[in-house]
Amino acid sequence: MHRATIATGTTIAGVVLLLALKPHHQAVPVTRPPAPEPSPSGGGAKAAAANGTYRGQSVDTEYGPVQVEITMSKGRLTAVRVLRAPSENGRDREIAAMAVPRLTREAVAAGSARIDAVSGATYTSEGYITSLQSALDRAHA
Repeated sequence: MHRATIATGTTIAGVVLLLALKPHHQAVPVTRPPAPEPSPSGGGAKAAAANGTYRGQSVDTEYGPVQVEITMSKGRLTAVRVLRAPSENGRDREIAAMAVPRLTREAVAAGSARIDAVSGATYTSEGYITSLQSALDRAHA
């Protein structure tokens, strides 16, 4: 009976200590810009994008900044180039190398920032999508 009491007490103390631990990084919230509102004419259409290259804002994520540059041609998104991605350590580079090409393929195929985040690369995905949307906003301004 005495062993069971000690084991239970030790388990409870261990759980409390685990719950009290804080992550080594402080979470940095990433917010997406609001969706554009429909035009006053009621058509809801966006202004046509000008041809050219547009740089998105640099978005600070928990693991480092993310920034993209887009190319527009004939009013369509034709290319996305990543200017900055998390790269502080090997794991950050590994995650970015896995996620960035996938995000880029999806963005070009969708022609917008309405793409899914890559599982396992949530912060990088959110930074990518936010930077992409800001570049698209500049292209349509």
